[in-house]
Amino acid sequence: MSFKRLDPEDFLVSADSLTAPAWSNYSASLTAATMVTHASQTGGPSGQYYTNVYNLIESNPNAEAQFAIAYGDLKGSGSFLYNSSIPGLSPSRTVYGQFVNLLLGEDEGASLNFGGPAANDQTFIALVINRARYKQAIKPGSFQLQLSAFAPFITDNSLITPTVDYTNAGRRYTLGSGSFGDGRPFGAQGVFGYLYPDVGVILLNPSAVGSTPTRPFNNTANDATNFEGRITRFFLQSEETVTSDFVFCRARNAEFNYSINPSFSVSASAGSILYNDFIQNPVTYITSVGMYNDNNELLAVAKLSKPLKKDFTKEALIRVKLDF
Repeated sequence: MSFKRLDPEDFLVSADSLTAPAWSNYSASLTAATMVTHASQTGGPSGQYYTNVYNLIESNPNAEAQFAIAYGDLKGSGSFLYNSSIPGLSPSRTVYGQFVNLLLGEDEGASLNFGGPAANDQTFIALVINRARYKQAIKPGSFQLQLSAFAPFITDNSLITPTVDYTNAGRRYTLGSGSFGDGRPFGAQGVFGYLYPDVGVILLNPSAVGSTPTRPFNNTANDATNFEGRITRFFLQSEETVTSDFVFCRARNAEFNYSINPSFSVSASAGSILYNDFIQNPVTYITSVGMYNDNNELLAVAKLSKPLKKDFTKEALIRVKLDF
């Protein structure tokens, strides 16, 4: 084993943007046949306003959550009250406040702005993509959601808008279906919703996408599980930036030709040179590269695919790539 201190120019940091299908097993889309809700959750109290959607049935150990559906209402309708003596305080109102705080950075008194009638701003359906599925962010322009077999897809305006809106949750794109006008969809009910790619949230305007709530309290007709049954196809891609640290390890012609292991060339019993070639023409084989810090602590090891022959007539440049 031999050591050499690396110079600053031996290090290079590179960043690459990677895009991949968001769903499990690199599936390009989810369909009605490949989306499953689990009865243990939908049958419970939370099933009224929040449910996970999986790729496999509940009994399958390989089932993975793909995304969640949440229903929020400023007035608390669509779910049972916490306490019948306190009007309006229900799980759906809590969900509404949580998403407003996440997306807008405001208190629970704030409301959304879908651009239609004011009443539409008081309720939403949120698709929350599983963190392992969208990785670093949802890829803008890859979102397509179809709510019936012959309906046009709902998508975002990232491919046609020259500007990007920024909120407390990062980037925000407008959703529309069919035609866009100046980056905004047409419709008396306002925009179809918003895509927040940096936090993996798709916020839908129920009135614009045909899920207008009736607003009765203690009613589950507008629950998240029922909305899942409307989804026909769901396309989505993830994107992430993978940072790689390249380390260039150089073995010049006069370096790494000897071993510090005495048994390499010296007889243990007689203390004499075993082979005369080791004096004038030594040969070694490089099999791995170890990275040490200044405290002589081993931090990483890179293995070569095959031993690399080294002598005074050869130089080697080994590029080590560290992904993180």
